[in-house]
Amino acid sequence: MTRWPTGSATIERLLQEGRLQQVPANRDQAEHLVEQARRHVAAAASITELDPAGGYQLTYDGARKALVAVLENQGLRPTHTGGHVVIYEATMAQLERAVGQIIRPFNRMRRTRNDSEYPSGNSPRVTADDVIEDLVKAKAIIDVASRLLGEMDAF
Repeated sequence: MTRWPTGSATIERLLQEGRLQQVPANRDQAEHLVEQARRHVAAAASITELDPAGGYQLTYDGARKALVAVLENQGLRPTHTGGHVVIYEATMAQLERAVGQIIRPFNRMRRTRNDSEYPSGNSPRVTADDVIEDLVKAKAIIDVASRLLGEMDAF
């Protein structure tokens, strides 16, 4: 198997900046993360009306864990310095041409989740409709991440 070439310059830069770190590639852990992601969105769907903010958190976490699974499968892991934004940067650098339209909503979801967790006086509150809309996007991210585990090699 060969290294995934698309976006490799960006990945190298993120590694040099300490926003990503190299770890042993771990397909089992990646598959476990995808399964956690699926459970998160299922749980989110069940609590959306009762607790929209909690449902959104689970929706976002499902999408996040799916993208982390893609990186874990490659032997890449976000660091505290990289935070959640590096997950988006690393996956988009490698996958924008192939599945960017599916991954792209993650960045907005990240900001929405952050505004929900750390609201300012003018942050809109997350509604059940927001959760329902983004559950569809999170499920698509999880599905594509699951498929990619068999297609992408270790970095």
